[in-house]
Amino acid sequence: MTTALFIFLGYTFAQLGTNLKANSHKEVLYYIGGRFVGPVLDIVITFFLFGVAVVMFAGAGSTFNQMFGVSPVVGSIIMAAIVISTLLLNTNKIIGIIATITPYLIAVIFVILIYSIFTMDLSLTEADELARQQPSATSNWLLSAFLYVSYNLAAGAALLIIMTGNEKDKKVASMGGILGGFILGMLIILIHIAMFVRIDVVAGKDMPTLELASQIHPAVGILTAIALLGMIYNTAVGMLYSFTVRFTAPESKTYRPAVIVIGSLGFIASLIGFTTLVGSVYVVMGYLGFALIVLAVAAWLRKPQDN
Repeated sequence: MTTALFIFLGYTFAQLGTNLKANSHKEVLYYIGGRFVGPVLDIVITFFLFGVAVVMFAGAGSTFNQMFGVSPVVGSIIMAAIVISTLLLNTNKIIGIIATITPYLIAVIFVILIYSIFTMDLSLTEADELARQQPSATSNWLLSAFLYVSYNLAAGAALLIIMTGNEKDKKVASMGGILGGFILGMLIILIHIAMFVRIDVVAGKDMPTLELASQIHPAVGILTAIALLGMIYNTAVGMLYSFTVRFTAPESKTYRPAVIVIGSLGFIASLIGFTTLVGSVYVVMGYLGFALIVLAVAAWLRKPQDN
């Protein structure tokens, strides 16, 4: 269900971004929401862009702590400094860095997950019993699927809109949305299967994929930690960039000072803790993201080719 939704919504938002030649998510949100709903969506999405970046800083701290024994605060500082430094570059370089790193991250995670699936120790019945004991955002699988897509889209739509807004070829933008949704969906399926069959190993861990890798070999754990930090970095860069350009243009004089101030505030907020932030920010974002999905699909159906 999540894969199908990611493919369709990736395509939908890519179409909206390139049709409107958007430089910020604000333009698309006002288009799909109108004069009254648009500003509300803008405020909500902008707030959660910052929230996801904060979660990523906290996640970096947890990864450094779990894998290398480094204080979570130190790990968060390192990630915040790297992200801020990246955002001081121009837009094309930022997008280029994200595009370069992503294939490596996908390949590493893919190998780790496949290995974990084929080395499971539990029966499916045992795994199911343990999995049902773990906390969940909701007890209904269908609602969980929509929530998962909703909060991912609420966070990722802004960067997708900006990237496709600079793409002149509508077919290229649309295919990017479709392929991105498909790859993301496949990774989600693998991650969930891997966690399910190794639930005895990952239960209660902040970074379950990292724990799976460490069970294979310490060296593999380090490689996976690097991959996870790369994913965290990619996400934090995308979220903070989208958040910052909502208020100031990348070529303006205020952009660089804004990046430093916003990045520093993000680090301070990350001190609340990774699991606490995930449990609060992501679930709320998931419910609010439903409105974004409904309005985006309605706008796409209304004028899919005319803009």
